[in-house]
Amino acid sequence: MNDFQEIADRVEIEALRGEFTDAAMMRDRARLAALFTPIGVLRMPNVPVELIGREEIRTGGERLQSQWDFFVQNSHPGMIRIDGDTATGRTYMQEIARLLDGRSGLNFAIYHDTYRRTPQGWKFAERVYEVRYVDTTPLEGSAPGPGTQAHGSGTTGAADDFSEPASAEHLDRAVGTLQANGFAAELLDDAAAARARVKDLIPEGASVFTGASETLRLSGIAQDIETGARYQAVRPRVLEMDRTTEFDQIRRLVATPDVFVASVAAVTETGSLVIASGSGSQLPASAGGAAKAIWVVGAQKVVPDLSSALRRIEEYALPLESARSRAVYGRPSAVNRLLVLNAEPQPGRGTVLLLREAIGF
Repeated sequence: MNDFQEIADRVEIEALRGEFTDAAMMRDRARLAALFTPIGVLRMPNVPVELIGREEIRTGGERLQSQWDFFVQNSHPGMIRIDGDTATGRTYMQEIARLLDGRSGLNFAIYHDTYRRTPQGWKFAERVYEVRYVDTTPLEGSAPGPGTQAHGSGTTGAADDFSEPASAEHLDRAVGTLQANGFAAELLDDAAAARARVKDLIPEGASVFTGASETLRLSGIAQDIETGARYQAVRPRVLEMDRTTEFDQIRRLVATPDVFVASVAAVTETGSLVIASGSGSQLPASAGGAAKAIWVVGAQKVVPDLSSALRRIEEYALPLESARSRAVYGRPSAVNRLLVLNAEPQPGRGTVLLLREAIGF
């Protein structure tokens, strides 16, 4: 290996480490997971957490980041030693964070890294996070969002952070306006509570169509509905059908189930649900085709108004969904159809389970 190749390798590895910090700060879990080899490992013994493979790293990051009020990570370059197509290194970290339960702290830590050269460039084979110092003295400062723009002040200035959970005040306001608009809206603590509530709301034996949703997947709601014999699950059935010869039957099954369960892209504080779709397959059931509809919504999806909801879709949700779609289907997603539900004209048909925690896109 000549000197120029080693210089190029060092520059690429340093860029990889910087990309990790940027993805963590931007809460871009799909991008962060893609920085690892397919069987890469992220270990944090002090937490404790061990995530193996890109999917675990992505979903594990989702769980960890959903607990943050705010988080700031600063990384400082350490050593890099290259040995052919593998390398080792260290990155020094300074972090401050506050969780939604009020705990906060300052810590200094080290990432002990192993890197591997791949056809797509250098990737992490392993990152091991070692904490060297922790100070849990309550932090006096605060994050400027979501209180300014993303959740209802109407002011201009810093960019919206659509990943931050709305405050209790904004959640209460959203629930109140949803109820005034005819939705049965409930405020629940977390995904576990929503999972239990969904079981209460769906009668045994009902035909249930689950919309494609990270919220349903991460909460376990999709698994509850789509496995076992409690319900007539529509999604597993249509996935086994031929889209060419059985399209008309598929169309009817997904449009008019007894119960439709999904999430939404945004909930406005004026009491509207905003749903984005690439194919449009879940929109008929949401709009009125299903006898009953249940939407499970994370706290980060509450926005002041429709214009904020549309920005949230384009600037935040779509890039994350496109990254997921590329990983699963090999192609990006798109907002080909939009549905806005301003009210529910049939009282009791539509239920919104709004959570106090962030989950999904």
